[in-house]
Amino acid sequence: MYVAVKGGERAIANAHALLDMRSQGLSTPVATEQIKEQLSHLVSRVMAEGSLYDEDLASMALLQAQGDVLEAVTLIRSYRTTLPRYGNSIAIETDQLPPERRVSATFKDLPGGQQLGATFDYTHRLLREDLGSAEAPEGVYVEREYPRITDILGTDSLIEPEVPEDWSDPDPADLTREPTVFPMTRPERLQALTRGDEGFLLSLGYSTQRGFGRTHPFAGEIRVGEVEVEFEAPEIGFPLPIGRLEVTECQMINQFVGDDNTPPQFTRGYGLVFGRSERKAMSMSLIDRALRADEFGERRVSPAQDEEFVISHADNVQATGFVEHLKLPHYVDFQAELGLLRALRKQSKNSDADSSSDTTNQGTDING
Repeated sequence: MYVAVKGGERAIANAHALLDMRSQGLSTPVATEQIKEQLSHLVSRVMAEGSLYDEDLASMALLQAQGDVLEAVTLIRSYRTTLPRYGNSIAIETDQLPPERRVSATFKDLPGGQQLGATFDYTHRLLREDLGSAEAPEGVYVEREYPRITDILGTDSLIEPEVPEDWSDPDPADLTREPTVFPMTRPERLQALTRGDEGFLLSLGYSTQRGFGRTHPFAGEIRVGEVEVEFEAPEIGFPLPIGRLEVTECQMINQFVGDDNTPPQFTRGYGLVFGRSERKAMSMSLIDRALRADEFGERRVSPAQDEEFVISHADNVQATGFVEHLKLPHYVDFQAELGLLRALRKQSKNSDADSSSDTTNQGTDING
């Protein structure tokens, strides 16, 4: 965060003490394990926007921040900078992900079936007083294949290829280690979107559905589940599994009329985030498709299609820093502007007095 001036040390120490006292309260302290298990959606958001997958640390950050999501994200980002970097993991294969939840708005009877999983979609949105009583759901897990909807459409060339024919698969820039440079490649944009503020992305995604960059989307497939992460150490020479991540993936299918070189086909919008965050994954996929306007020769007429506008304002840590720094001392700046304002008012007053004097003199000459 940007801090212009630091105030008195004693006042700051007392402010910190008061903050700690209010965080404890008079009730039984909340454990990080409770936050991790009972506020999992909140933990997922902090991990995604903090760019660090660690449920325990995200829970600790939320507890320290007293539930302030942006403060917790800032804590996680700060901690992330202290970690050593050993290399890059191998790209995860989400098509092999055994989904806990898998739904599609395009095919009712899709191969592998729909799997509702844990969702708020079908609740009545009414407050309940029996939150402590939960029964295990009935059913048996059956291992089966879950082919992607986009792969099914791709067999008939009804959707654009996953990557262009001339795709060289270069390593994208790491936005956590390198400055943002425009224009960006699509992988770089996806990096920025996946750690962007959920509320901002939701609003922009909503704007595309209200006519500001309409792409007529269908939710092709949404998956939630755990996927294995592998790392290939140079001294070993083969990949090793190092853990599992829970992710949410959204494949958005959009219309495209085609052109002289490309037949009519569907196009793609993609979203992938840490943890459980369908709302963000869907918003991300809507914006991803909107930002690809140049690829399809579409006019850029809406905010969601403006790459620099979207990426530059999606990072909530930067946004919080620059907005909240306004409440810090700006005494010198304000005194300078106050002095300038007084000088201008004095100059304006003198100018009015001179103008009034000239008018009086002209009236005396006429009467004489």
